[in-house]
Amino acid sequence: MTQHDAALNKVVQWYPGHMVRAMRKIGEYLKLIDIVVEVIDARAPRSDANPMLDEMIGARKRLIVLSRHDLADPATTKAWVADFAARNRTAIAVEGHQQQSVSKILHALTALAAEQKGSSRAIVVGLPNSGKSSVINGLLRRSAARTEDRAGVTRQLQWFRLSPTIELMDSPGILVPKIGTPESQWKLALIGAVPRERYDPVEVVFHFHRWLVARSKGRTTVPDLDAFARARGFMRRGGEIDEHNAAQSYVRAFNEGAFGRISLETPDGGSGA
Repeated sequence: MTQHDAALNKVVQWYPGHMVRAMRKIGEYLKLIDIVVEVIDARAPRSDANPMLDEMIGARKRLIVLSRHDLADPATTKAWVADFAARNRTAIAVEGHQQQSVSKILHALTALAAEQKGSSRAIVVGLPNSGKSSVINGLLRRSAARTEDRAGVTRQLQWFRLSPTIELMDSPGILVPKIGTPESQWKLALIGAVPRERYDPVEVVFHFHRWLVARSKGRTTVPDLDAFARARGFMRRGGEIDEHNAAQSYVRAFNEGAFGRISLETPDGGSGA
């Protein structure tokens, strides 16, 4: 393990008390749930999924929503949708802030609800800042769920009436107790699943750009932290780079799509596109 890996492994861990309680409540409420809507960031579907949910969901109907499709590589997202289909899971790629895109979720939910008699109850789950609240607000066509570009905003379980036959529950973002590898750690930090105060942005940017250079065999046009800092004016007196503030700006730029549409993972386990 390199010095950078050790530093990242030390700081990117987060499982506060409200998540423990929320996980228990989700397990309890699942007894009343017919459909589980799992929201996953399309840029890192493997790292952003919560494996703890698999056993809890069991045989219930499951709809996977790949959020932030507009920030991910289209061909890679298409491959992920096909991969989920091969595993008998329905997946839809959406952009949570686009009503036309979110409407695809409603059509899929309605179809799943129609397969059973009476009303259906659905729950929306996902890691922190995965785009859950944006999806719910899009489905309800109003700002019912609080949204921020910050992990851990939703803290309470909330019920919403989606249609006469579908009731929808929001839930707090649930992060796994331990993020397994340094690679998953920097990816989750980069896409916003970990609170900003719980990781070193300089380490995250270092890992991201090192991965990007290796994936592109050195032909990437995305700047490293040094070039980004100089271009954006993050300089102190004497020509020293303000690494910390530059790295925070770098992470924001990535999530705003400033470096293009980048997927961090592919279904076959390789690098993204």
